[in-house]
Amino acid sequence: MSDDVWKRNEIESPCVKLCAIHPKAKICTGCHRSLDEIGNWSRMTPEARREVMADLPNRASLLKQRRGGRSARMRGQ
Repeated sequence: MSDDVWKRNEIESPCVKLCAIHPKAKICTGCHRSLDEIGNWSRMTPEARREVMADLPNRASLLKQRRGGRSARMRGQ
């Protein structure tokens, strides 16, 4: 017996529920989407969502750049 009430056709999403927008890169630190992509996700075509998802691994490097720590502070003196 199948219960169709609990079956949902969810939109494929890269969301990992770690939502915070990086101040410089302007992308979510969890899923790497822009605010526009997040806001429009449910209205995007499956093809458009796949294009964004294919590009997400390239965006991860934007968040791994170090700020410089102590050496950057010392250069500023």
